[in-house]
Amino acid sequence: MKFIKNHLMFILPLMAILLGIEFYLVFDRTTNSYEKGLKEGYSMLVVTNKPMELSVFKALNRHISNAQKIKRESIVSEIAKGVSKSSSKEILASLPYFYNVGLDSYLSTSGLNKIKADLEADKNIKKVETFGSSYSSSYRLFSFIKFTLKLFIVFMGVVSLFLIIKQMEIWKYAHKERMQVMEIFGAPLMLRSGVLFKVAIADAFIATLLTSAIFLYVKFQWAANSGIDVMMENQEELFRLSDIAILLSSALLIVVIAVYSVVFSSKGVEE
Repeated sequence: MKFIKNHLMFILPLMAILLGIEFYLVFDRTTNSYEKGLKEGYSMLVVTNKPMELSVFKALNRHISNAQKIKRESIVSEIAKGVSKSSSKEILASLPYFYNVGLDSYLSTSGLNKIKADLEADKNIKKVETFGSSYSSSYRLFSFIKFTLKLFIVFMGVVSLFLIIKQMEIWKYAHKERMQVMEIFGAPLMLRSGVLFKVAIADAFIATLLTSAIFLYVKFQWAANSGIDVMMENQEELFRLSDIAILLSSALLIVVIAVYSVVFSSKGVEE
């Protein structure tokens, strides 16, 4: 029972770190998809004195990806109902040109203001409407959620790492006599620490497999039947086979850090 407890005291904190890493990977992929949707759904209104080509818009700011001209005839048909044909033509001739301008990425509000300033610097552009109020509120909320999650993951990772190091110290004292004998016979540090690496690496594989199993269950069972649109639409982003390599590499790196932090914390093994 003590054997299982000792290993659980190492595996559980390590799993907490791996879960945090995988949550970050999943969140990053799903937010990229969400940002893409926000980017594609957003456009600013630009009013010009004369027609403008897309290349001219791009020359003003590199983040402009497309410019769709709004048909002025449809605007005239709405505002000139019951007006003679000649009057409609006069209204059409006096109207400026309207464009829905799209961006190549989901920018911060300062980036949006920079685009507006660059466009308004052109003499041919009369007005730029960025709909900044609604854009700013959604961007700030989105940024706050991302920052909060990252901060929580970092905090959880630091606490878990300290627990792992503490358990590694317990293992060091448990194997103290064996390590002392190896040190007496001149065994190098790497060889003396081999017993710690052996146990920790085995637990790293177990923690990686358990973490992967949790997210595989979430992907193929829970998400598919959750009824949550975000989960169902981004089911493929919840776990990838490449994530196993990332988790295992992270677990092994944590093992190396934990072992050497314990080994180098004192000169040799205590007598």
